Amino acid sequence: MTRRLVTRPARRPPGAPGPPGPRRGRWPGVDPPVSPLLRTAAAYAWRLLVVGAVAYAVFAALGRFHEIALALFLGLVTAAMLRPAADRLARIVPRPLAVALALVVSAVLVLGALALVGESVANEWPSLVREFRVGLDRIQAWLSGPPLRLDSHVLSDAQSKIGTYLSSHRSTLLSTAVSGAGRIVAVLTVTALGLFCSVFFIHSGDRQWDWFCEQLPQGVRERVGRAGKAAWRTFTGYTHGIVLVAATNAILVGIALFALGVPLAVPLALLEFFAAFVPLIGSPVALGVAAVVALAAQGPLVAALVVALIVVIGQIEGHLLHPLVMSWAVRLHPMVVALSVVAGAIAAGIVGAVVAVPLVSVAWSVRQSLRPPARGEVRGRPR
Repeated sequence: MTRRLVTRPARRPPGAPGPPGPRRGRWPGVDPPVSPLLRTAAAYAWRLLVVGAVAYAVFAALGRFHEIALALFLGLVTAAMLRPAADRLARIVPRPLAVALALVVSAVLVLGALALVGESVANEWPSLVREFRVGLDRIQAWLSGPPLRLDSHVLSDAQSKIGTYLSSHRSTLLSTAVSGAGRIVAVLTVTALGLFCSVFFIHSGDRQWDWFCEQLPQGVRERVGRAGKAAWRTFTGYTHGIVLVAATNAILVGIALFALGVPLAVPLALLEFFAAFVPLIGSPVALGVAAVVALAAQGPLVAALVVALIVVIGQIEGHLLHPLVMSWAVRLHPMVVALSVVAGAIAAGIVGAVVAVPLVSVAWSVRQSLRPPARGEVRGRPR
């Protein structure tokens, strides 16, 4: 047997230079070293570009078919509100009859509220016009006195200019009214399509989602199903919570305006109800309209009380009601809510402002449901 000789490299004395490594830097054909910070920034940059391109494509498609998207959203909202009632009624009567009863009762309640508002406006309109004229004269006298001391001729001239503008642009206003009538037809069409979709969502929405998941590849069915359940849970929680916020705001505003003697308290409370669906922005705008009505009908003191009511309602909504809503759905930072509302309003107007926050909440809940749990964590909850 022959032994194999192993030669060991000679030990390098301390301080001696090591073997030459690969040459980098200025030599031609050799890439310079890339900073880890720059490498990470580049990796995030192209991912953000892809996400931005997808988001732009989605919003472009929604803008192109916004009537259909709005009808689907309305159908989902109706299903989120009425499906629990339909499920309870289905224990007593057949499910088709339960769905029909839930839709008919809710439609009767909505039409009854609108009829009450219309009757209130019709009864108070003559006195309201008279109070507005007196209130405008009172405001003019208040502005011409201390501390503002505005010239009364300037105010009269402003009123005459407004009247001249309205009379000279009568044709433009008429065309705007005609286009507004066309928009009313579009709104009615979207509402009818949304109610049509809500019938099937309430009756068999879960079976429709199961059928959709079955059409997907086997490897992604479980993840898509889990994401869909998380999205629906978040959407229903947000919808129930925002309706509770809107109803609470409307009741408080209606009671306060009625106690202050402001005319059209019921219509203004209904305006507050619908405006509350735009978080952080809608409620102050609706109460601003109420302050203008109070200023013209009751004077500056009552208007100041309504402005104080804006502050109180804003504090209740921002520090009590909205945190409750977000705890039911997904906890979003108030800055995220505000940026979402503004971005939605820029992208799609008032409809975008209404849809933005639930869309962001649903997207975040889907992301959380698809995120792999960390060590010591079960679906985002610590043990």
